[in-house]
Amino acid sequence: MKFGKEFKAQMVPEWQEAYMDYHDLKNLLKELQRLQQKNLKSPTTSFRLQRKLTLVRAFSGLTQRQNQSTTPLPTDVEIEDSLMNSEEIGDSKHYSEYMSPIFRADEGEIELLYFKRLEEELNKVVQFYKSKVEEVMTEAALLNKQMDALIAFRVKVRSPQGFVDCSVEMARLSLDVTNSTQALSATTPSAARSNRKMDSISRTVIIEEEEGVISKIVESDNVRSTENKYVEKLKITEKSSQDRKPNSIRVSRPAPLQVLEHVKMNNTLETPRSTITGCLNVPQTREMNFSRENLEKVENQLKRAFIEFYNKLRLLKSYSFMNSLAFSKIMKKYDKITSKRASKAFLKKVDDCYLGTSDKVTQLMERVETTFVKHFSNSNRRKGMKILRQKTKREKHRLTFTLDALWLKLLTGKFSGFFAGCAVSLLVSLILIIHTRDLVLLEFKHERTRYMQNMFPLYSLFGFVVLHLLMYAGNIFFWQKYRVNYSFIFGFKEGTQLGYRDVFFLSFGLSVLAQASVLSNLDLEMDPKTKSYHAITELFPLALLVLVIAILVCPFNIIYRSSRFFFLTCLFHCICAPLYKVTLPDFFLADQLTSQVQAFRSFEFFVCYYGWGDYRIRQNTCKTKDAYNAFLFIVAAVPYWCRFLQCLRRLFEEKDPMQGYNGLKYFSTIVAVSLRTAYSLNGGLVWRIAAILSSGFAAIFSTYWDLVFDWGLMQKHSKNAWLRDKLLIPYKSAYFGAMVLNVLLRLAWLQTVLNFKLPFLHTEALVTIVACLEIIRRGIWNFFRIENEHLNNVGKYRAFKSVPLPFNYDEDDEKDE
Repeated sequence: MKFGKEFKAQMVPEWQEAYMDYHDLKNLLKELQRLQQKNLKSPTTSFRLQRKLTLVRAFSGLTQRQNQSTTPLPTDVEIEDSLMNSEEIGDSKHYSEYMSPIFRADEGEIELLYFKRLEEELNKVVQFYKSKVEEVMTEAALLNKQMDALIAFRVKVRSPQGFVDCSVEMARLSLDVTNSTQALSATTPSAARSNRKMDSISRTVIIEEEEGVISKIVESDNVRSTENKYVEKLKITEKSSQDRKPNSIRVSRPAPLQVLEHVKMNNTLETPRSTITGCLNVPQTREMNFSRENLEKVENQLKRAFIEFYNKLRLLKSYSFMNSLAFSKIMKKYDKITSKRASKAFLKKVDDCYLGTSDKVTQLMERVETTFVKHFSNSNRRKGMKILRQKTKREKHRLTFTLDALWLKLLTGKFSGFFAGCAVSLLVSLILIIHTRDLVLLEFKHERTRYMQNMFPLYSLFGFVVLHLLMYAGNIFFWQKYRVNYSFIFGFKEGTQLGYRDVFFLSFGLSVLAQASVLSNLDLEMDPKTKSYHAITELFPLALLVLVIAILVCPFNIIYRSSRFFFLTCLFHCICAPLYKVTLPDFFLADQLTSQVQAFRSFEFFVCYYGWGDYRIRQNTCKTKDAYNAFLFIVAAVPYWCRFLQCLRRLFEEKDPMQGYNGLKYFSTIVAVSLRTAYSLNGGLVWRIAAILSSGFAAIFSTYWDLVFDWGLMQKHSKNAWLRDKLLIPYKSAYFGAMVLNVLLRLAWLQTVLNFKLPFLHTEALVTIVACLEIIRRGIWNFFRIENEHLNNVGKYRAFKSVPLPFNYDEDDEKDE
């Protein structure tokens, strides 16, 4: 693999703008190389060729050496001086002084532009790296304070009597740690010799936290007095062990329990109860409950915080290494093309800048490793490092109770194509049977009408689900192709996110089962004796629905359990809105449900048909029941209502007026859907006019919001006219085509109020087609919505999720106020 591709593959997606632009610099060198080759072909203007001829003449004796007027090549010192002083001069004269003897004017301009761009890229990388190092240092100081509180919390749990009564316990803990440290250090000869001198040392005692992150030098006479004082702000030491005084003893002491007097527990768990009490302004007591259960929760929260912090340090170290390597590679290309030796000087400058000299990230990584191993893995380094450096592994689950993950991989890879072939063949056979039996023609025959009104709505439910899964699989494919970090945006756990092959496998598998069920009872003739259809085949749709629901809620580790539970959790949050904090997966799923209104109505028909209808003779009286008609309004409005409540929750928390306008959009859609439903049931000119006006307003409002806010397009003064500054798809026509298609598909749902009918289609078939068009529109919307979210993360360099911390200091509350 070429370095350019490897460099792009190793980039953090959200930091890609902060990396060195290797591709642009490489293009400049290619242009410089093309000019050199072009100039070599013209002997009258090529300096290199003139130089070559001069050398030949000098060797033959035709020209005396002292008469030559050739200009010597610049030395390494000259090149180094020019590179070192480039920032101060900032002028083209400095580069041209040593480039002019070798290059023509056009070549010198490109070379000058190359070095300017190189300097700009170096400054960009250094500034970004320095800002990120400052961020992690601040975060490390915050974790220091959290560890102080954790250690004091542990001591309090083990000895609830208090600080005075637990002095023996503290001494015991200190003695145990000291003994273990001495036993560990005794394994080396130098440490064994130093242990003999410990008894004679009494002046200076270094009281250091076990993890090695915090170190303070305290006089032995002041140890007792410092225990009764407020805990000072802890700073991360940058001194290595070599800088420490040799005459010092390392002992470990638990954090003073007075820390707990200034610490409160953070309520990081969002529950409906906490939401209700927060809205009612009920005072909450955050007194410390020193129980082992709370201690376990605190340890788990800090463990996740340390893992996330360590991953950030690893990516930051990778960022430094990859950019340094990129500068080295591009300078070697420059030396190869120009036959110069400028890389040594420039790479020395790279090594001397903050990017090459700062070792704070490496030191922090070592200290975090020591802390984590000591406090969260019981001093087992292998276990601790295995948790810190988690490898991305695919989720191990079973397709059945006998097939293991290897078989599942074969099924999702190779056999997804098999299911796709089966689904296509069944679809073709189904279309041929429907065409030969004229099932979708206008209802001029009683049996055909009975099938379309009773069986077709049942199977259309599975068709909607399969189509939505296919669109989602296509979204994942293009997100991966254009490097959209969708797993980070949705908050998927590493190794559990579904790939497009997995989603294809699920969609085609469900399609095969549904189409096989359709073919099994695609029969229009009754039994002449019983005047009914086969009861077993008539129950196939219900059996398939029960199977799908059973797999969805199955607690066993089969068929992507983590993904199923993630979906159920988000679905529960949508239903319980606004009682839970709104996250992107929650409102993204709620948006998907708004495009499945017809699927919810099909599910309602399932309940009515098998509950109160006579499925044996394919008859029902659902549409004549008031309860059924009332639920048509409720079922259609529930997805939009959930989304409306989510907007209100975000408006209340974030104080963002845009969430209020977004909620108004969904409320207008609720009104439009309700009026359309009323018109379809009651008819009449008044209902029709009201439905047309409300639907038109909702369609215009929603379309504008999709293009401007959800997709971030329609920016008049952007670099790409009427689009946005940053685009992932290289073809602008794709964005314009998506905008036009979104508008047309938005207008498709107006068919219900415009009474648009086709003479060769049944009414149920036309409603199903319109619903499928809405699902297709939603699939297109998904890609550009997540693309815009990804670009927002890139613009803010947001590559990590914030992890809630368990403790909150009083001084932090004062700063917030």
